[in-house]
Amino acid sequence: MIRLLLCDDEPLAIDRLRDLVGRVPATEVVGTASNGRAALDAIAELAPDAVLLDVEMPALDGFDVVEALSLAEGPSPLIVFVTAYPQFAAHAFDTGAIDFLTKPVRLARLETALERVRRAIEDRSAAARLADLARQLQSLRAERRSDEGDGGCLWVQRRGESVRIELAQVARVQAEGEYVRLYHGTASYLHREAISSLIERFDPAHFVRIHRSHIVNRDRVASIRRRPAGGYTIVTIDGDLLPVGRNYRAVVRSLVGRGEG
Repeated sequence: MIRLLLCDDEPLAIDRLRDLVGRVPATEVVGTASNGRAALDAIAELAPDAVLLDVEMPALDGFDVVEALSLAEGPSPLIVFVTAYPQFAAHAFDTGAIDFLTKPVRLARLETALERVRRAIEDRSAAARLADLARQLQSLRAERRSDEGDGGCLWVQRRGESVRIELAQVARVQAEGEYVRLYHGTASYLHREAISSLIERFDPAHFVRIHRSHIVNRDRVASIRRRPAGGYTIVTIDGDLLPVGRNYRAVVRSLVGRGEG
């Protein structure tokens, strides 16, 4: 019997994995975790044979979990990464990880990954694989950054599918907690990343941050209104009203190409 821990910060992803694992003979889910810290605690308590580990999590991500495990004492679980980025899974397979599964996970691929887990358990190679994986974390992190950007593109998740977004065509971005919402064409997409990190992906010649919660495409600005109480509001060509933060008022001057007054 293969004892599995499932780790993903999206409850629907956990539910899907649990359902799929239930269809594979001689496997059981011994626990779940919704973040990296909880995963480390569960691994120490439950000693699972393997962890289905989401790579992209806020705060402590999947790579951070592996790094912490490599420094810890005790039994080493086998790692099966789960990622939303298909290119990353393809490029990064030759590591100490048992497998890289791409969301949405398919039953046939999960069965293949668990068969690899079964063989590794028989070979008793978990500790060696974890050490090998830990040595490659730097290159894996670089690979993920490259694939997330993908030459001016960003891969986001929507209802179980990976959608490629051309960053140059984004109209605006709005922060929503640990996520951002990207407005692209007639649709909007929720993406797990801080707005302070995301702004670095955009071309500064075409995108500006106007508020701690807002980024706007310069070409989508229709007008700038001065508020009676002071400050400014940006009106986009789609009719959206975006506040200009107190610390971002110099942006107004850069947009209109002249000073205040």
